[in-house]
Amino acid sequence: MAQPQEAYATRNPNNIRTDVLAEARQACYKARDAFYACVEKETDKKPTEIASVGLLYPSDCKASRAEFEKLCRASWVNHFDRQYCKNRRVQRLLDDKESRRGPLLLPQPYTFKPTAS
Repeated sequence: MAQPQEAYATRNPNNIRTDVLAEARQACYKARDAFYACVEKETDKKPTEIASVGLLYPSDCKASRAEFEKLCRASWVNHFDRQYCKNRRVQRLLDDKESRRGPLLLPQPYTFKPTAS
């Protein structure tokens, strides 16, 4: 039995998915990095635009977002947005924990009296 990729290739010999070729992936990654760099740079501005998965970003990054969506597959855009939101949430939790963390207290030796047997 043929593998799914082989079966697809034999049914559609002239249909090449150009969006998964190396050059297209590199262009997608550059657009993605440019968009998220803009979002990071403009963190002090109020986010007014909504992307997929609830990602908010400032309107100054609208052009780089349009380029990102143009050069990448929609499923990739959703994946990268989810990944970015997850990483931001984890980083926010880690940063928040640092500000709340008090002095580290370890149990002192002989805190408990040994029981006589």
